[in-house]
Amino acid sequence: MLKKKIKKLLIGTNNKGKLREIRDLLPEYIKIVSPSYYNLKSPHENGKTFKDNSLIKSKYFSRKTNLVCLADDSGLEIDVLNKKPGIYSARWGGRKSDFNKAIKRVYRELNKKDKNWKNKKIKARFICALSICYLDKKIACTIGKVEGHISEKPKGKNGFGYDPIFIPKNKTKTFGEMKPSLKYRLDHRYKAFMKIKKFL
Repeated sequence: MLKKKIKKLLIGTNNKGKLREIRDLLPEYIKIVSPSYYNLKSPHENGKTFKDNSLIKSKYFSRKTNLVCLADDSGLEIDVLNKKPGIYSARWGGRKSDFNKAIKRVYRELNKKDKNWKNKKIKARFICALSICYLDKKIACTIGKVEGHISEKPKGKNGFGYDPIFIPKNKTKTFGEMKPSLKYRLDHRYKAFMKIKKFL
């Protein structure tokens, strides 16, 4: 744990949706900067787990800026697809991480697996690994999960990524249909953040 309160924090993502969501979770006194401020591109993520990739990002961005870095790696696991796309969630959208393309691929893969999938509850979960590093030192790493199922078609314009096709457990709306204030209290990033916030 850090000895003094962090006044300035680098959020290790170039994804504007993630940046907005993490910023909304953090205390107001912390000044937030993103890699784009330093013209930094994301490092090559060659880890085997969400945790590995989160740590790759937080260490890399911290070394480059000399700031404490909070980085996220998250994605969608679909049970019938052997937990894919998993750590490749963004990569399913191609080189530009186009999530419309990624969502179409999810539906294509589900149709290949089972033409009748829309009449079943296709179990899925969002997973988020959050890590805080300073230079090469890991300060903390936490995991948050939210269980749910896949919507038979994309619904809602809120959120980002796979939010329009994910319906959390015991809810009827997708994350894409929910108000951000409600989604933030249910999702995987919030759950991981609640475990890591004591380190900030």
